[in-house]
Amino acid sequence: MLAVALFSLSAWGEKGVFGRHWTPALLADQDRNNADNNNGTKPGTDPDSFNWASIPPARTLIWHPCYSPDHDCARLEVPMDWQAPPTTPSDLSKRVILAIIRLRAAAGGNQTDDGNGNGSGYRGPVFTNPGGPSGSGVWSLLDHGRELQAIVGRNHDLVSWDPRGVGFSVPRIECWAETRDGIVWELKDGHQTAVADAHPGVVYDLYARAGALAGVCEGNAAAELGGEGGILGFSSTVYHARDMLEVLEQMGEEKLRYWGFSYGTVLGGTFAAMWPGRVERIVNDGNVNYAEWYDGVYTTFLDDADKVMSAFYDFCHLAGPDRCAFYSPTPSQIRDRLDALLARLRIAPVLIPASPSGPTLPELVTYSRVRRMLSTALYQPILRFSRVAAVLAGLESGNGTAFYEYTSPETPSHSSSTLCLAETHSPFSPLPGYPSEGNPSAFPAIMCSDAEPFNSTPEEFAAYAEQLQKRSPAAGAVQLDFRLACVGRKIRPKWRPDFKGMFEDNERVRTSFPILFVNNLADNVTPLISARNNSRVFEDSVVLVQNSWGHTTLAAPSECTARWINRYFQEGVVPPEGTICEGDLVPFEEEANTEGGSERAGIAARSFEERDDSDEVKSAVKNLASRQRV
Repeated sequence: MLAVALFSLSAWGEKGVFGRHWTPALLADQDRNNADNNNGTKPGTDPDSFNWASIPPARTLIWHPCYSPDHDCARLEVPMDWQAPPTTPSDLSKRVILAIIRLRAAAGGNQTDDGNGNGSGYRGPVFTNPGGPSGSGVWSLLDHGRELQAIVGRNHDLVSWDPRGVGFSVPRIECWAETRDGIVWELKDGHQTAVADAHPGVVYDLYARAGALAGVCEGNAAAELGGEGGILGFSSTVYHARDMLEVLEQMGEEKLRYWGFSYGTVLGGTFAAMWPGRVERIVNDGNVNYAEWYDGVYTTFLDDADKVMSAFYDFCHLAGPDRCAFYSPTPSQIRDRLDALLARLRIAPVLIPASPSGPTLPELVTYSRVRRMLSTALYQPILRFSRVAAVLAGLESGNGTAFYEYTSPETPSHSSSTLCLAETHSPFSPLPGYPSEGNPSAFPAIMCSDAEPFNSTPEEFAAYAEQLQKRSPAAGAVQLDFRLACVGRKIRPKWRPDFKGMFEDNERVRTSFPILFVNNLADNVTPLISARNNSRVFEDSVVLVQNSWGHTTLAAPSECTARWINRYFQEGVVPPEGTICEGDLVPFEEEANTEGGSERAGIAARSFEERDDSDEVKSAVKNLASRQRV
């Protein structure tokens, strides 16, 4: 029934006892012992001064205080090659050091005991992955870990990590031997890189540029990381799944509790396919099509993108001129105005003059830059649509100030001082400073390792680009970047089970507890149909739909969705098939239409009995939707 072989687990490090839950009291004892073992010296908890290099790596999980009084961090040494782990201490070329972070459970949790064992008792760790691939688990847990914990229950630890090759984990995947070289490369095109439909022939330039970058990345990896590219050959998702299993076992747990977002759903599905008997709870939120991911075709992932774009026209019209600066009397008129603006920008970009309050050098707002801005907005409509409307209204009148103000915080600073001050750090040492959201160099290394080899000619790639643009006029020209990232990649993973065959053939996998797939009704890069396709692979799994727009349920607050996820983790309750949760807000909507919130929020809240933590959950889902990502 299962097409993936179950690989035996190595004796790497000392495992905890299966099934033993590390309660807060036991964890406190462990921390005291760890402090004694380190001669009483501990890394500081000041988030601005904490340095991962202050934590010695170990083959057993040893927690140290970090970032805040509620967080702990560890550096865990694991084999580079899980299929052939070294039996003796080895050099950096044969090991990976994972940066792991934990937000500890609150004393007593925040649940009311119902007499059936559900409630205040400590329930163990919930692992999370923010997506990417190449998203930093350390960053995500610091950024919105408390909100996630409020939803799953504060009687859970929340655990995440920087996947191998990413962030504070070492060796780190970097395309450039010198940081300045990467900045210069970006200066040549950078954020103004044309999208595929900007002008005739651009797609061939993009193809050639991607191939050149791939050659630099793999060449630098071979020089810096050794041999055939070091960690690049050990970066496929199966390695990340095995790393997660190692952390789980080191924490004394037999089964996994997990909440993954976007690419994190690939990680969750891969873990479940490899170790179906080790699943206690898995929530996959914003689902990547497993079969398409492991095939590397990437054609259906934009099937809902234009639905999200249509939501811009519809809700802008409904909001009226007071709340939508790009308002017109009908949604179709808004669409026509945008099409006309984009056509004009192809010929006549808008100039943003240099000024004390603006850019230090003149900037052009081109068709490609606006296309990329619109594509980014589709990820978080509630957060972004209102400001995007103001930007478009300004550009329509020839004013690029609003565009500059909106995009400049997200655009890397490439001033002369930035170039001069850029520092290069060894890929074998943790980066200093506060974590960043992710590692762009690791994105293609992971994604392309999972996919079938990419050998398309420029002409074949151009045909694919045309197909993707027809499939999604709103986002196809931009999201071509996914497959573009694999052009010229030659290093193949050492471990890559036949997930493609299993997911394409819809072989059924029975997990030890049903998986909960959660998806927005319209998600710009992980459409609802992907959740349904993935669910067909795993017996008894259920798809919970949130009637919202954007990428993952984090894009829109829904107390209803949060309650179902809470019940799933706390009580093991799976929502009935066909359950649809309303969102609490829609794009352009004011945060509080009435004293009790919007009508949609009221409907969602009435789906569940009043809980003592109602205000906390409402605040959590609202805060998650207001955090800028991408």
